[in-house]
Amino acid sequence: MGEAASGVRRAARGRSRRAGSARAEQPGAGQPSVKEILVSVEPLETRAAVIEDHKLAEFMVERPVSERVAGNIYKGRVENVLPGMDAAFVNVGLERNAFLYVGDTSAMWEREELDDAPEHPRGRPTIDEVLQPGQEVVVQVAKEPVGTKGARMTTNLALPGRYLVLMPRSGDVGVSRRIADEHERARLRALAESIRPPGLGVIVRTVAEGRTEAELAQDMQFLKRLWSRIEERSRSAEAPALLHRDLGLVFRIVRDMMTEDVQRLVIDDRAEYERVMELCEIMSPDLKRRVRYFRPQRTALFDAFNIEGEIDKALRRKVWLKSGGTLVIDATEALTAIDVNTGKFVGTTDLKSTVFQTNMEACDEIARQIRLRDLSGIIVVDFIDMDDERDRQAVMARMEEAVRRDRTRVHVLGFTALGLMEMTRKKTAAGLAAQLLRVCPDCDGRGRVLSEETMSHRIRREIKAVLRREAAEAILVEVHPQVAALLIGAGGPTCASWSARPAGRCSSAGRRRCASSSTWSRHWALGTWWSGSPAPCRRATPSTCASRSRTSPIPPTASRGSRDT
Repeated sequence: MGEAASGVRRAARGRSRRAGSARAEQPGAGQPSVKEILVSVEPLETRAAVIEDHKLAEFMVERPVSERVAGNIYKGRVENVLPGMDAAFVNVGLERNAFLYVGDTSAMWEREELDDAPEHPRGRPTIDEVLQPGQEVVVQVAKEPVGTKGARMTTNLALPGRYLVLMPRSGDVGVSRRIADEHERARLRALAESIRPPGLGVIVRTVAEGRTEAELAQDMQFLKRLWSRIEERSRSAEAPALLHRDLGLVFRIVRDMMTEDVQRLVIDDRAEYERVMELCEIMSPDLKRRVRYFRPQRTALFDAFNIEGEIDKALRRKVWLKSGGTLVIDATEALTAIDVNTGKFVGTTDLKSTVFQTNMEACDEIARQIRLRDLSGIIVVDFIDMDDERDRQAVMARMEEAVRRDRTRVHVLGFTALGLMEMTRKKTAAGLAAQLLRVCPDCDGRGRVLSEETMSHRIRREIKAVLRREAAEAILVEVHPQVAALLIGAGGPTCASWSARPAGRCSSAGRRRCASSSTWSRHWALGTWWSGSPAPCRRATPSTCASRSRTSPIPPTASRGSRDT
């Protein structure tokens, strides 16, 4: 195992030297990519990064305090039926009632054939003909709750496995559209028809391409047992109740993302690594050879692959292209606008070729940024104006090719009369900015700062980095009181855990104002904290900013009681 970890570390050093868009070679559209998945596991946060061609392509984070509910199945009770909205609100035990649109109830009225319902001009019954207040219904979360909106539900249940997706209320058989070979599609469809239970639907996933009947049948047996347990719980549970919880982030990655193009999955937590190996043994033993354990000694996993810096770049408004051009990304409530500029790029021959080259390069980076930031809904791209229609078609074809790597469905609709390219991307959860940032309390939404929770996680990671390289007797970190409160925890459990480490006595000072303010209010607590100093919101005043902090390692010769703020 030590050799495996050393190999990962050597590869990380090589990749770190190549990191950054200015130094990584961009493959042509459609060419196979070098793909790796990194998973960093911490007590209060699990993060995963997908690297393609030595660039960060996707980033996912999962925290216990903001637990993911998409994919969960609940037994809920209908609270309100709103004919004017063709929808109902269902109590499933979450913070807010879930939203159930009549179009997402087709599994109820298509299979049951509501004979009592009158003919409807739209070809389907109205919501009050399908659901009534107080009625119990089994639903699945299709979209995470975002902001003030509750989760969106569906009665069309789907249970994903490694190779198949079981649709208990469908009865149809489908094959992933990403499998292009018609002979393979026909073979997989025939296998799915032969192994599926009567009355249940099946979708064959992309990863099933080339798999045998025995492998698909094993996956089907697992899904059948899972559905039987859900049905049994549904009969005995009293609404609202959770019937099935989807897998955690690490297991979802193994199930959904470990395709043939993934060279390896690297995990920095030994216990999680062992659990993943056990899962691979059950699910697909050939995956075990691609799972690696990274032992964090002097360098953390994400630092070794230069991921932390790429995450910070993904939160910025401006993105630099390799040629010197720029993208400016602005996300609003209604849509996301992306502006393409030549920036520092002046071209070599004429203006037409300069514009065309910049727009073509921008397509690949736009597709990457959409995945990385998890942008969704309506996306409008303002490319640099092109007079030649052939150039516009070439840019559109390049964009369509670039978004094919995205696991989430993306539709490129083309150019409008104003020369703007319209795109849509399916929304399933909050984007990266919504997960890591919060609205600035001073400018009320005109700018953003790192949230207290994100800052506290960064501090913990930086503490470990300091302890690896510093010989200081103590470490003093000055943070905002709200950040200090999260670090200390109720009753100070974090303090006790850090005091047991061999770093010596360290202390934390929470301050009412940012490091740029001259007025301080001291709040002391025992513990060990460290933080970097990310830039605050440009519009914010220093009175309440929680994203600024300052650290002072205390050398071994310093007196234990001589440090004060």
